[in-house]
Amino acid sequence: MSIFWLRVALALYGVGLLYALVALTRTSDLLNRIALHAAYLGMVFHLVSLTEGVVFTGHITFAMVHNSESLLAFLIMSVFMITYLIYKTTSPGIIVFPLVFLLTFMAATRQQPFLNLTPGMRKGWLGAHIALIFIGYAALVLSFCASLLYLIQQRSLKTKRPGILSRLPALEEIDQIGHRSLLLGFPFMTLGLIAGSVVAESVYGRVDLQDPKILLSLLMWAVYLVMVYTRWIAGWRGRKAAVLASVAFAAAVVAWAANYFSTIHRFVAS
Repeated sequence: MSIFWLRVALALYGVGLLYALVALTRTSDLLNRIALHAAYLGMVFHLVSLTEGVVFTGHITFAMVHNSESLLAFLIMSVFMITYLIYKTTSPGIIVFPLVFLLTFMAATRQQPFLNLTPGMRKGWLGAHIALIFIGYAALVLSFCASLLYLIQQRSLKTKRPGILSRLPALEEIDQIGHRSLLLGFPFMTLGLIAGSVVAESVYGRVDLQDPKILLSLLMWAVYLVMVYTRWIAGWRGRKAAVLASVAFAAAVVAWAANYFSTIHRFVAS
């Protein structure tokens, strides 16, 4: 039943995808409201799917949620909804909805990847590592979405043409969303890496820096740190910060893809 509920969530997220496609050419307040309600309901079914997956394994820990794409999609949508409750704007949904739909589609329509765990790794530290890292990823995705929207809105204002996205928030508000998402995600990403190092030390006796996933994750964290420094300490705003957020997102995508090549984090077919 877990996969069934996930597919129900996918169908509801499809309404959000439709909203994103329509928003590229025109605005629709009705579709905006429908997409939001569909997303709320989709999250409920998505949570049911994840919960059933955990209960089915007999381990109440995120480490045993078999579908990484599904968990990441749920967290991205959760961060987006929190942002909506604060700022009352669905603009990031233009990017978030298609991304969540794609991740959920991957999880719901193909043989699912499992985290290849040894009995010694099924500990609370591993669950904390996965949960914290994924929340960090979700916040970074939202920061990237805000940065991309900032660049689009800035170009639109410079050319004095509304472009394909005519109802974006003010530049200051978009920048604030990106900034706060960054500050939210960095502590989670940092704590997640610390928890991961504890797991590596307890299971393998060392942190293997030659493992591509570990090496790229540290690189991603370094870019993340530079983003925090430049925005919080150096006071970078606007275009420079938006471009750097895009670089950090690219680093995160590469680090995520490294799961399929890592000897420790490798995903295997179920």
